[in-house]
Parts: sequence; C-alpha cells; structure tokens
Amino acid sequence: MVNLSRFFVASFPLNSRESLPFRFKYPVFRLTDDDAFASPNLTRRQALSAMSLPANAQHTSTLTSLPLLARGKVRDNYAVGDDRILMVASDRISAYDVIMTQPIPGKGALLTQMALFWFDQLHDICPNHLTGDDPLSVVTDVDKPLVQNRAMLVKRLRPIPVEAVVRGYLAGSGWEAYQATQSVCGVPLPAGLVNAAKLPEPIFTPAAKAEMGAHDENISFEQTVAMIGEPLAVKIRDISLQLYDAAAAIALSKGIIIADTKFEFGLDSDDQLVLMDEVLTPDSSRYWPADQYTLGSNPPSYDKQFLRDWLGTAQRQGVPWDKTAPAPDLPADVIAQTGAKYQEALSQLLA
Repeated sequence: MVNLSRFFVASFPLNSRESLPFRFKYPVFRLTDDDAFASPNLTRRQALSAMSLPANAQHTSTLTSLPLLARGKVRDNYAVGDDRILMVASDRISAYDVIMTQPIPGKGALLTQMALFWFDQLHDICPNHLTGDDPLSVVTDVDKPLVQNRAMLVKRLRPIPVEAVVRGYLAGSGWEAYQATQSVCGVPLPAGLVNAAKLPEPIFTPAAKAEMGAHDENISFEQTVAMIGEPLAVKIRDISLQLYDAAAAIALSKGIIIADTKFEFGLDSDDQLVLMDEVLTPDSSRYWPADQYTLGSNPPSYDKQFLRDWLGTAQRQGVPWDKTAPAPDLPADVIAQTGAKYQEALSQLLA
C-alpha cells in the first residue's frame, strides 16, 4: 500500500480518512520540500529557464494568498478552505509525460475557456466539479493577474484512480495495440481496420493512473472492476460513452472530429459520481479537422500531436531525445505553431 502521507492529490481532502470503494494506488501529484516547482520531471534548469519567459506566458503560478496543494503537468492547485480547490491552468505543455521547458503563451486561458464550454454543454449527462463561484473572489488583488481567465474554482472530491478513455477512431496507442492483437485494452475489433479508421461503435479503454512522471497503464474493463468494483466501473463506462457521443456530435457539427478523449471522475461527500479536472481539451483529446480526414494515415490535428511529431525528430546534446526529462528546448516556430493549433481548435469550436 502506498504511503499517502507523502502525497497530495488535487481533489482529495487533506484531512480525509474516509474509506474508498477501491484501493487507492495511484497518487497524482508529488510535492518536495526543497523544490518550489514541485514536479518530478521539471528540473531546476527548466525552472530557472522559466523565470525569463515573455510577460504573456505563465509557466508556473506563484500565488501568495492561498496554500499550494500540488502542481501537475499543466495545473497548479491551491486549497480554498477544506472543501474547494482553485485550479490554475499554466501555459506548460507536456509530451510523453515530460514537461517542456518552454510554455505555450496563452495556452492556460485557452484550455480553461474550452473546458468551461464543455462542462456547460455536458452538465445534463453528469454533474461536474465547478462551484459556480468566481475564481477571483478567493485571491488577493496581487494574485488576480495570475488567476484571471485561467482558473476554475472547484469542489474537493475523492478522485477515482482510473482515466476513462473513450475511442471513436483507431489512432495512437490504440492503432499500435490493434496491429499487435486486433484489440484495444481487451476490446476485440473487426479485422481489416486501418490507421485512423472510425470504429463501429466508440469503445471504453481505461487506463490506471500512474505517479507523476510515469506512464499511465492501459488496462482492461475487468481490471477496472477489480480496482474499483463493478457498479462504479459500469457507471463510469456508461457515462463516459454518453459524454463522448454527445461531445463528438457537437464537435462534428463544428467541423471537428474527436478521435479519442479521456475523462476523470471523483466522488463527492454523498458518493455521487462527478466529472472533474478538465474535459475535452486538446491536452486530453485527439482533435482532427473533419475536412482533412483521410483513412490510412494520421490526419492533421488541432492538438499537441504537432509537438509530438517534432519531438520525434529532436535531438538533445547531439543525440536523438530519449523521451525522458529534461526535454529539448523548443524552437520559437514550434511554440508558435503549437499555440496556433490550440487557438484554431477553440475558434472553430466556438464559431
């Protein structure tokens, strides 16, 4: 059993001793006493580099009016009393579970706007963790510029250590798994599918959350049941598929294909299932322009696939990057083009 006293979890009550319907194995964030940036794959070199960023980029928030709970790959989480959390979306970007040294200016505000759009669109299917309160109301005037347009004030929940991944198309690790086994996470699929193929029906392919900096582990539905119990696993699967179907239809009407996505859930004090974290942003979803969709190859994307593709050819100290921290420095054109793809996704979605 993991010693939870060494970890803080973004939506978990700090003083909680409540029993969960599953064995909690996968802490999300880890803080260290001597590292203000508190991320296992954000080195001091990267932290120091982040101090000289353009004024419009926020790599790391430094609020003084609230206590810091944890830093994730993108979000910094602050305690607001015992029952709420202020989630501040930074401009950090990660790939292959490694945080890049350079941020994408404006990315945090864009992600927040997109997440709020989707929470509003999908609230009839599943309640979410938004409190409805203004994030600026819980910080001092000094901290407001660090919070403006990039934060959400949310309820504290007991997070469920399963990422609810839904795939409507065969891509990424799903395509790799299919080529090897003609299945994805234990879900058998028809023979003869090609890369980027639309699946006969969306499939639920969960992953077990790993510690910060490690790779999440794809698991079967049966393994999910063993972790959290059958009633909760069935409920998460069914709601995740409903959320995906609704979101995919909305996005397609805007000219966007959501090939796959992941949802995160928690339980409130009444054991009600609640949609949490962020939802359906280019950080957690594969967005394709519908008018450029083709079978058999990776379509152009509005997400960070552009960054992943560049990193696949990048070098560090004269040798190909091995996908471990620290990451290679991002050229200005890669930063600009990555930001432009995120902005294009938001603009098209809200058009």
